[in-house]
Amino acid sequence: MSRIGKLPIEIPSGVKIDFTDSILSVKGANGNLTLQIMSNVTLDITDTVINVSRIGDTSSSRSAHGLSRTLINNMVVGVTKGFQTDLEINGVGYRAEVKGSDLVLALGYSHPVNFPIPTGISIVVDKMTKLSVKGYDKELVGQTAAKIRSFRSPEPYKGKGIKYADETILRKAGKTGKK
Repeated sequence: MSRIGKLPIEIPSGVKIDFTDSILSVKGANGNLTLQIMSNVTLDITDTVINVSRIGDTSSSRSAHGLSRTLINNMVVGVTKGFQTDLEINGVGYRAEVKGSDLVLALGYSHPVNFPIPTGISIVVDKMTKLSVKGYDKELVGQTAAKIRSFRSPEPYKGKGIKYADETILRKAGKTGKK
């Protein structure tokens, strides 16, 4: 039995769950999310709790059990609280700003990097070097933050680039003189 999959999912007030034809729809204050439920997993939905159970004991159904529970829980948390990923920009002259529906990054290239902000995502820039990517879809928030980070990944010598706020960059020693 999956330790993650057997945990019940609490449904907070204000969240509406609809499950028809193996498609789960979760509606809340922040938005609407849908998920195609795998065929080897069943859902038991009451007014306050969702329980996920698996059909059979095959390897694929065991792996789908915990995954399905986590995806459904992320949907419920997303439409109620939302998700946030923080990024930091390190480097002389490196900065960010939001212009309309684009994020404009100056990252030491000969041109600014324009990144169109996806729908369902909001980006807040604080002091031109700190970014907060917010949204109700956890996958989209993580994917957007990873895409922004990929424009200039942090390098190990001076630490210049875009990094996650909780990320630690392992620093390397530079060249040394002849002895």
